[in-house]
Amino acid sequence: MLQIYNTLTKQKAPFTPLVEGRINMYVCGITVYDYCHIGHARVMVCFDVITRYLRSRGWDVNYIRNITDVDDKIIKRASENSETVEKLTERMIDAMHEDEDALSVLRPNQEPKATAHIDEIIELVSTLINKGFAYPASNGDVYYRVEKFAEYGKLTNQNIEELRSGSRVEVEEAKESPLDFVLWKAVKPGEVSWDSPWGAGRPGWHIECSAMSKCCLGDTFDIHGGGPDLPFPHHENEIAQSEAANGCTYANYWMHAGPVRVNSEKMSKSLGNFFTIRDVLKKYDPEVVRFFLARVHYRSYIDYSEDSLKEARVMLERFYQALNGVAKCEYSQKDIDQLSIETFEQRFIDAMDDDFNTPKAISVLFEMVNELNKLKKTSEAGAAIMAYKISELGGVIGLLQQNPDVFLKGEGKEGELDADSIEALIQKRVCAKANKDYAESDRIRDELAAQGVVLKDSREGTTWFRES
Repeated sequence: MLQIYNTLTKQKAPFTPLVEGRINMYVCGITVYDYCHIGHARVMVCFDVITRYLRSRGWDVNYIRNITDVDDKIIKRASENSETVEKLTERMIDAMHEDEDALSVLRPNQEPKATAHIDEIIELVSTLINKGFAYPASNGDVYYRVEKFAEYGKLTNQNIEELRSGSRVEVEEAKESPLDFVLWKAVKPGEVSWDSPWGAGRPGWHIECSAMSKCCLGDTFDIHGGGPDLPFPHHENEIAQSEAANGCTYANYWMHAGPVRVNSEKMSKSLGNFFTIRDVLKKYDPEVVRFFLARVHYRSYIDYSEDSLKEARVMLERFYQALNGVAKCEYSQKDIDQLSIETFEQRFIDAMDDDFNTPKAISVLFEMVNELNKLKKTSEAGAAIMAYKISELGGVIGLLQQNPDVFLKGEGKEGELDADSIEALIQKRVCAKANKDYAESDRIRDELAAQGVVLKDSREGTTWFRES
């Protein structure tokens, strides 16, 4: 039975959907004012792995991930670039999709934009005002009355009294309470805006997700997910807005990906340790980056470093070296019994059913690689069947779908030999060996080794791969 850790209850529990066989999941997406960074990649890959696995087990997953295409950062960046908000966000959305495609992240079923749901946002704010949970202020903004929602803080165990004592009221603050947060912002000179009953303005960040999730999934849905920085205040505020307006539970399960640290420090532009996805992909194969992100449990933090990515590359090489040269084939029940495939597969499923434990699932795949390497020496048919199953289970989490030879040869980094140059040197070595010039043959092998190119001689000829 599938068990999911629920941030709301702080424990794992069996997953029970609202509708048998169907999962409605909403995940907070990107604020598109800049290129996506490695922390965004963590959340993308995390929920892509979850979605892929659930679908592989027969669930009908309706995955919604929003796009925040209007907020303070976007307006500021567009102004700095002397471009419109629309032009900036379109450019950044295209870049986000390029990054996702590189990392083999599947598109969600729907990708609603905040600016396309202004009417729904205004309607939701109006409902909160009518119910006494919100109020228009003298400065033209509309605020949510936090202290009117008795369960405020339940997701992150925040106490309203402690929040009140720790807050400060700014000079000329228009809010009734320092805890209240904005639902609708009055327009400022030069800003994009929409008409509303409270004057021209734009939505606050929190209300956008409440409106978009309601529009796409209804008042209550199964899973709400997001990044490590979202439980408070964003998700806390979403709960307050939605449950006050709709009079029912907002989401039954809350899931949050762990943070990314860089050499054990918090990733930050001010610390100079901020990496965009596209910067990382200039140095590493996209599958290496995906494997690096997927091999750590989604709730745990990841320490990003050059050594961690190199280690991920070495681990993927082990898979692809085992799969290389093996003709995969499907299998019968007799094959399953003889090769213990069913046992491996069940252990893989058990790991993933335990709150999507990818480290344990990947360890099962490594055990299968060990078996594959043994079978390659004893049974060609058995090796082919085992290779097929490794690739099939790897595909469940979006891994091991490349041609092994292509992955192992790679493109080479800047300053390294390209494939044609390597093949030319190998041919020179073949000629040297044929002429019994073993010194020249060894020299060429050493030259290639210094470039990280490993040669493997066999009766069929010489093959090669790039070593990490």
